Amino acid sequence: MRTRRDAVVLTPEHVPILLTPAGLGSRSLALLVDVLLIFAGGALLRLILGALLPGGIGILLSSTGAFVLTWGYHVYFEVRHAGQTIGKRALSLRVVDDRGLPLNAYQSFVRNVARALDFLPFGYGAGALCCFADRHHRRLGDLAAGTLVVQERMTLAAGSALLRPLRYNSLDVPEIRRRAKHRLGLEDRELLLALMLRAPYLTPAARFDVMEAAAQEYRRRLAKDDDDLPGESFMTNLAALVLAAPSCPGVRLEERGRPE
Repeated sequence: MRTRRDAVVLTPEHVPILLTPAGLGSRSLALLVDVLLIFAGGALLRLILGALLPGGIGILLSSTGAFVLTWGYHVYFEVRHAGQTIGKRALSLRVVDDRGLPLNAYQSFVRNVARALDFLPFGYGAGALCCFADRHHRRLGDLAAGTLVVQERMTLAAGSALLRPLRYNSLDVPEIRRRAKHRLGLEDRELLLALMLRAPYLTPAARFDVMEAAAQEYRRRLAKDDDDLPGESFMTNLAALVLAAPSCPGVRLEERGRPE
């Protein structure tokens, strides 16, 4: 059910998608996990360098390493892991562009540098007040970078189900498997995965139109014009066939949940 805090964005295909902003509580818990990991990493670094290097050099290098870890941790994970730090992944949260697109390195850098402002006067006071005041629970860094922290709705088990063959799949025949292997590339596999993950968040009318259009295109490419399945059933069968194939390089479930 949509709430007043939910954000509705349009994909490049002009399909409306519902994004549910993460609440202050879940964001705080995710941040706590990340801060504990950063402190633990810094302490381990000081311990190792202190044991291996002379006092002054060990202190200098460990301080430099702790500084890089503190300021680089969030940027690294947000850019390299589709908007998720370890804490956000544990709480099923993700940072995205406020248009629903993946955030870029510049946005991640800006939102994390702005933590210094969010922290004022202490304990993320300014950031917490901003989250309470903003209808999408954005802190100052999110407002400056144009980002949004959203909840993910698809669990790992549900996402993994996309990579398992269906019990009965009308497309799972040798000829279609051969055509799919030779005619569908990595971009098609990524598109199928993204489509299956986006589908639950589309309006019924948009979902029908997108599935029918996609099914028409893939029926043509696979020379499967005699198929009388509805568009969504055809695409579900095709995704199960292609994504479950052993020769499916590069397809990962990092995008599971809401489209980022």
